[in-house]
Amino acid sequence: MRVAIDARLNAYRIGGIPQYTRRLTEALAAIAPETTILTLQHYEQHAPLVTAPNVKRLACFTPPHHRWERFALPIELLRARADVAHFPDFIAPTLRPCRAITTIHDLAFLHFPEILDDAARTFYGRVRESVQHSDAVIAVSEATRRDIVERLQVAPETIDVVYEAAGPAFAPLEVPAHEIRMFGNEQISAGSFALFVSTIEPRKNLATLLRALRICRDRQPDRNYRLVVVGARGWRDEGIFATLQELRLADAIQFVGKVSDSELCWLYNACRMYINPSLYEGFGLPLLEAMACGAACIASQTSSLPEIGGNAAIYIPPLAVEQWADSIVALWEDADRRAELGRLGSTRARQFSWERAARETIAIYRRVCNQ
Repeated sequence: MRVAIDARLNAYRIGGIPQYTRRLTEALAAIAPETTILTLQHYEQHAPLVTAPNVKRLACFTPPHHRWERFALPIELLRARADVAHFPDFIAPTLRPCRAITTIHDLAFLHFPEILDDAARTFYGRVRESVQHSDAVIAVSEATRRDIVERLQVAPETIDVVYEAAGPAFAPLEVPAHEIRMFGNEQISAGSFALFVSTIEPRKNLATLLRALRICRDRQPDRNYRLVVVGARGWRDEGIFATLQELRLADAIQFVGKVSDSELCWLYNACRMYINPSLYEGFGLPLLEAMACGAACIASQTSSLPEIGGNAAIYIPPLAVEQWADSIVALWEDADRRAELGRLGSTRARQFSWERAARETIAIYRRVCNQ
């Protein structure tokens, strides 16, 4: 079997979809050495996505999300001579020389259409057509499968759920009490902070977390409640920074921007708790990464987060500011509860693996090829 995997986005971004594409390809190469995997990479990305005997790089000239992609990419696919092509970036061309599988990570762009500019609106506007013309559709959670069924009018039995997993870098570490690390100009001490990990944009609901933190500090001025924010600035984030100024929290928040996996692993291990207040997540990979590192977790009671976290997190309605504050205060002072949640999280995270994802995905490839 020859499988083509669209990895063109990896030349431009390092976020969730490129991570998914790389991790899945690595795992597929390991479990199916008899399968030839062709990674469709933009010609400017010279390094192979994955180095393995059964993985070959196929240079493509069509950039991802290009307005002529639906016509140019099928021509480039002819060179792959693939039995099946996998499109991890939502959209498969309707005209193509082989069968196609599409992964849908979330439908945030339908829930929050204001996040799209005109070019993105054109690209993601093809998602219904893509799903309806794909030979199989992969959703990364049951919550996303329900979304696809409801929003795109697709029969649920035509959608396979294949869970993602945390990367190998995320595991428990021995972090000495009060160990200090520098992140740029920011000095961070282990055990002194709550952690938020995400692109800074309205859907991630950082403003609610800021309001909850203000309540915590007002209730107990002698407690030094602090929050470390990991992630790049995104879109429509002006209101978030306006809220920060309005609440007079500049001295309580440390923005460290993007960090490496090893730095992020230390932060997950060193934080007092990890907090995910998102309004909507298709999967919620940072929650799983935090659990894999043994962090105590609080997350929104919405979309996929309870599905991923199971019994290993505390769940709060996303806009219930007082409840967020109550939970932060209670967990901040309860070392036993934090340790219990950490143990539950480590156990829960082990139920997800890229090997399992690869085995389930290659079974879908084989089924589609035999249709």
